Amino acid sequence: MLKVYISDYDYPDLTIERSVLEPIGAEVIGLCCKTGDRLAEQAADADAILQQYAKIGRATIAQLKSCKVVARYGIGVDILDVQACYEHGIAVTNVPEYCFDEVADHAVSLALMLLRSIPFYDRKVRSGSYRWQDWNAPIPRLRGATFGIIGYGRIGQNLARKLQAFGIKVVAFDPFVSEAWMRQQGVKKSVLDDLLSESNCVIVTAPYTKETHHIIDTQALSLMREDASLVCVSRGKCVDNKALYEALMSRSIAAAAVDDPEEEPMKMESWSPTINPLFTLDNFFCTPHTAYISTEALEECRRTAAENVRSVLLGQRPWDLYLPAGVPVTTQLRAGFQLSRT
Repeated sequence: MLKVYISDYDYPDLTIERSVLEPIGAEVIGLCCKTGDRLAEQAADADAILQQYAKIGRATIAQLKSCKVVARYGIGVDILDVQACYEHGIAVTNVPEYCFDEVADHAVSLALMLLRSIPFYDRKVRSGSYRWQDWNAPIPRLRGATFGIIGYGRIGQNLARKLQAFGIKVVAFDPFVSEAWMRQQGVKKSVLDDLLSESNCVIVTAPYTKETHHIIDTQALSLMREDASLVCVSRGKCVDNKALYEALMSRSIAAAAVDDPEEEPMKMESWSPTINPLFTLDNFFCTPHTAYISTEALEECRRTAAENVRSVLLGQRPWDLYLPAGVPVTTQLRAGFQLSRT
């Protein structure tokens, strides 16, 4: 029987994965290995691994002697050593075509919450104050306000369309997207410093890479307006939390909302907000990595990841093969199908 291990999961059950994989003779085994430690020991006989939050590095991959595929539940592959996988003949898949609406909607929700001072008003009302003057910072009219998007991929482009419905002027920074393409969508291409200094709200939607690590740092925050807000729906490490704490404490920016702090609690065995001083501030807000969440998105992600595994185990090229430029198409895979970039 084929063995498919799920490194870690926070779903109520594994019915979706089993419905896809059991018909091809695969046993689906759920683990609780959130950090990735001891994964090679627990899944030594794996034919495939479905990966949620567990970090899977080179040392672990080298011990997976029968594994044919590591399938990410999600878009990013930063917690997986992709190069090591291919060196050992293991294919890599992800789920690149989901949650575009959910993440964009979440970013809009956080941004409007901050700019309309909703949490601050609510707190004041509950304490007995009923005054419009209790805003956190002067509230700009949305029509004509400027929002800056850092990272203009599919989520950023979807976000821009939603913001424009409010009459918001959108500027974007992305070195990989042309000015002509942005202009066709009514978006102004900007250099990062200009975007930071002119935006009423800065929204980070960039993927997490070496280049975007701490893209919001002390220097970036110092360029932002005092009445501006920061929203990050990307990985937590895109924002330097120590720098953000100082900026919020000194009120050099008005407020911030993130979908994940820098320590990324979902990848830790135990977590407490006491380890991050941001959680002591009244102008900082955080959701527990929920930007991608909807009932439909969760089911789509799980089913697609399982279908990618099924294809590989049947010797077929999966629809969502993740094949970086550095991997030669002549690489020998344990699954047997041929690589190509088409």
